[in-house]
This record gives sequence, C-alpha cells and structure tokens, in this order.
Amino acid sequence: MRTQVVIIGGGPSGLLLAQLLHGRGIDSIVLERRTRAHVLSRIRAGVLETGLLDLLEQADAGTRMRQEGMPHDGTLITYGDEAFRIDFAELTGKSVMVYGQTEVTRDLYAARDKTGGQSEFEVDEVQIEGADSDAPAVTYLQSGVRKRIACDFVAGCDGFHGISRKSIPGATQRSYEKVYPFGWLGILSETPPVSDELIYANSDRGFALCSMRNPTLSRYYIQCDAGDHIDNWSDDAFWTELKRRIPAEQAANLITGPSFEKSIAPLRSFVTEPMQWGRLFLCGDAAHIVPPTGAKGLNTAASDVHYLFSALTRWYQHNDADAVAQYSQRALARVWKAERFSWWFSKLMHRFPHHSGFDLRMQRAEIEFLRSNEAAQKAMAENYVGLPYEG
Repeated sequence: MRTQVVIIGGGPSGLLLAQLLHGRGIDSIVLERRTRAHVLSRIRAGVLETGLLDLLEQADAGTRMRQEGMPHDGTLITYGDEAFRIDFAELTGKSVMVYGQTEVTRDLYAARDKTGGQSEFEVDEVQIEGADSDAPAVTYLQSGVRKRIACDFVAGCDGFHGISRKSIPGATQRSYEKVYPFGWLGILSETPPVSDELIYANSDRGFALCSMRNPTLSRYYIQCDAGDHIDNWSDDAFWTELKRRIPAEQAANLITGPSFEKSIAPLRSFVTEPMQWGRLFLCGDAAHIVPPTGAKGLNTAASDVHYLFSALTRWYQHNDADAVAQYSQRALARVWKAERFSWWFSKLMHRFPHHSGFDLRMQRAEIEFLRSNEAAQKAMAENYVGLPYEG
C-alpha cells in the first residue's frame, strides 16, 4: 500500500488530523491497535476549547456537538464555604463547550465513514521505517499478515505508551516530567449535575471537581492518595467525601446515585522535545501529558493537530519544507504554556503532602487574590478558554 500520511492512533487527534487533511485533498491511512468499539468505550475529558470547536467544524464533525453540547461561560472556584465565579465570556468574549471526548471521537468516525477514509483496526507490532529518510514506511501485523504502507510522512497520535515516541533515537530526545503525589478518583453517575457550571473546589480535605457530560450525566472527582484503589471506595463513601469538600450550599443540593464507571487517574506533567524526527511527527499524549486540572489534554493535542495540518498543507500545496521543519518549535511554544497553566492550577487547588502551614496560607492568599483581582481572573480565563493558535 501507499498513502501520503500514515497516522498511527485512531483516537480523536488522529481522526481529526485525517479529516482535516482530507479536506485539503491529502490522503491518509489511520492505524489503530484496538477495535473501534474499544476506542469509543474510553471515558475521557469533556471540556473543549474554542480552537478545538473550530477545528471540528472545519473537519465537518461539529454539527452534533453544536446541537447537544453545553456552552459554559464561566466556572466556580470554591475554598471552604467560600465561592466565586470566573466569567469567561465577560473577561475574554469566549466560552468553552462541555461535550464528552467519546462523543467527539464518535463524530469524527462518522465523518471519516462519510468520506470513505481508510482506517485499519487491531493492528499489532507496528514499526516505523526510514523516518529519517525521504521514503518512510510503516509495517504492522493484522490477522497474522504482515503489511507495509509506504508514505511521505508519519503522524504519531498513539498516546504516551505508543510506538511513535519510542521510535525516535534516545540521543536526540530530552524529556521533562513531574509526577504528582496524588490521583483523581472519578465516577460517572446518571444524576443531574449539582451546578450549571463546573465547580473546582479547594478544601482542607483535598481537591474536588464537579463536572458533567450532559443534563442527566454527572462526572465527579476527588483527590486521593497516589496508591489508592477503587475497591477502597464504595459509592456511599465517595458521595460522603465529595460533600465534605464542596460548600454546604452545593452539598445540600447534590443528588446522588449509583455510579456506572469508577476509576483512579494518576497525575503527571510530561513533555518530550523535539516533537519530530525526520518525517515522523508526534501529536498529543505521544509528546506530552498534563494533569487534568484545567482540561488541557485533548485541547493541547488539538493544537498539535492544527500546527501539523498547517505544515503538511503548506508542504503539499506550496512545497514549503520550512513549515514542516518548524512544526516542533511551533507546537512546543503552545504546549509549554498549557503545561504551565495546568501545573499552576493543580498547585493552586490541591493539598500536597509536604504542605507546611506557611504553604497553606500562601495557597489561600493566592486564591483570594484571584477572587479580588480582575487581571488575575482574565489571565486564568484566557488560558482556560484556550490561547490562540499562533500563525
């Protein structure tokens, strides 16, 4: 087989890139290790920046999102029983959209089906050949048959544990990482959300987040020990602890019910540089991880897609080799800003094991400064709705 771009990874970033390239007449084949059903079963984030919304529209995958998504013009920050609102619309003129990543992926698959784009599932033993040459190729095993695709470029959208980053020689890479000493215990329940907007809660018992997927499906999180296990948490224990971490007014209005999904996510910040080697490019979790505070994971992957799509378009339409060569530099400039925001917001809202009395007072002072200072609120709002794509 031959195509112009092989995309490794059939999640939202790989599919988004494939659809955007199709709109420019650039062919691609998407390779996914798991089944399509498995990809669509993954429970992930649900807050979309304005840049991602525009990319989904451009990829002809935004109709259902606009119809069923929940625009949010702000968010609540609480500490103890105190609460204040960050008004995104007033401060930036923009909002975010609450719409599950699973639904984004479903819409992108529907768009790809409509265009007849080729996607290969249950591929194993993927190998990238000749990425540092003018004639790269990708080989893989499918149903016991070894297959090979010759191509011009390879896009690694296969996540933190995928083959793409591992295919770049270690001597050419440098990685930066911070592992946080806690995780997020999260549940999904078929209950109405406790608030019309997300609640980020700082309490003396640890962080909590009240979120949602739609008007009848709620997503809640509480900070837990890094080594904790979901077997230690019954639904009743979770609800009791959540109520202790949010203001009394919201706790009194919280409607509880059985969870149908429960998991613990570790928190880390991670970036590898550069995000390309020859004609192999990394996108999303293959190159960087953010803690979920601030909902930057999928959104930062989307910004990578924007820069790679732009670079490949200029290559094919204008023979612009410089645009391709500058992909990593342009993508990383925005990645590090998203990493900074996620790190800052995580530091602001969580309790760390090493916190001294002074540290706790400084955290409280910073929250109160955010509450009282419009410039600080605007800086947070600009980051939350999404920094603009440069160029």
